[in-house]
Amino acid sequence: MKQLTDLIGVGVGPFNLSVAALLEQVPHLSSQFFDNKKEFVWHEGLMLPNTYMQTSYLKDLVTAVAPESPYSFMSYLVKNKKFYRFLNTEMQTITRAEFSDYLAWTAKQINGIHFSHAVKEINHVNDRFVVTTSQGDFEAKNLCLGTGKSAYVPDYLKANLGDNCFHASEMGVRNIDLTDKKVVLVGGGQTGADIFLNALRGHWGQPLQLDWVSRRANFQALDEAAFANEFFVPQYVEQFYHLDPSVKKREVDAQKLTSDGITSEALKAIYQELYDKFEVQKQDKWVRLLPHRTVTSMTQNFDGFNIEVKNNLTGFEEKHTGTVVILATGFETKLPACLAPIMDKLSLCDDGLLQLDQNFKVHWKGNPENSIYAVNAGLGSHGIADPQLSLAAWRSAKIINDLASESCFDITESCNVMNWGTEETIMPFSTASLISVA
Repeated sequence: MKQLTDLIGVGVGPFNLSVAALLEQVPHLSSQFFDNKKEFVWHEGLMLPNTYMQTSYLKDLVTAVAPESPYSFMSYLVKNKKFYRFLNTEMQTITRAEFSDYLAWTAKQINGIHFSHAVKEINHVNDRFVVTTSQGDFEAKNLCLGTGKSAYVPDYLKANLGDNCFHASEMGVRNIDLTDKKVVLVGGGQTGADIFLNALRGHWGQPLQLDWVSRRANFQALDEAAFANEFFVPQYVEQFYHLDPSVKKREVDAQKLTSDGITSEALKAIYQELYDKFEVQKQDKWVRLLPHRTVTSMTQNFDGFNIEVKNNLTGFEEKHTGTVVILATGFETKLPACLAPIMDKLSLCDDGLLQLDQNFKVHWKGNPENSIYAVNAGLGSHGIADPQLSLAAWRSAKIINDLASESCFDITESCNVMNWGTEETIMPFSTASLISVA
């Protein structure tokens, strides 16, 4: 008879890895996590030179709710004998490569994580889920979905994908040579900036021409101000969840640059590199920055691509050519195919994605004794922080507390100075009227 596990996690990215790490402190709950990869790998195609995290290393898998955990980033530094050298660097943020190494270090220590286990399908039978993997069937009372996001390519560009037109997520796994090529980079976020800077420095050879195309009005900085970061605290997320859906969408759109801008350090490095090449070295201009533009169509020609672009500032149509096109067009959420057998029991939003309750539990029509949780699936319901690492540990703790029906982790907070509209914190009119506004 197969052992019935309390929780099976589908996918082992940073978010489910956080759940797994915290569950190590809750021994009365059993868990297993499955992933089709042979070992832990985090965005290997984006591990480019000199690329940095946008969040503090303290926002790791566990520290926000369990600083004593052996899986904290501080513990990683100590166990790997580099604590003092790290302190001496005085880095506020760390490289993506080091954070990836920390994640892999954590994954290797947790016995319940199984790689080379591709999840084929998930069925629900009576009081349990039956998870069919490439290595056999496993049974669980509950699930946690953490399959991540997929590279997004607009439909009208998909026909051009191939050796010379590809998504940015493949940069680190392709044998790329941009020497004497006319390169068009599409996408003005952090990934686009990282690729542009490395191409500008000749990391893949010296391009003949390098064009950077972005729909954004400028190459815009990440909003890292203290009050902007209040969007990434639990109290804001708790209140955001109860807003009207139309208000949620408006707010997420307005907060875009708090999570999807370019770090000031990267922008400064790019500007300095451009100045050195074209003002100091006086090279011929082989680089063009093209903001406020939308690619409308692309066709192949005998030696590359013809690209039609709309200038959203002037309204004019522009024509560009390139021999290599790199699409830094972001990522999208898709429901994993393994859910097909139970899809008719899942409650979906208008956009076809999962409906989540406040504890990241999926609304579904199956046995209420069996729960499905989802990580990195609540941008619309929980706000701009959901796809980010900032609240990963807090979200994992909420899931575990709900799963255990008890407070395994204390996630209460002190009173926040920001007032987002909760009635009990609004100052009475009689008191407010005494405050001078001169």
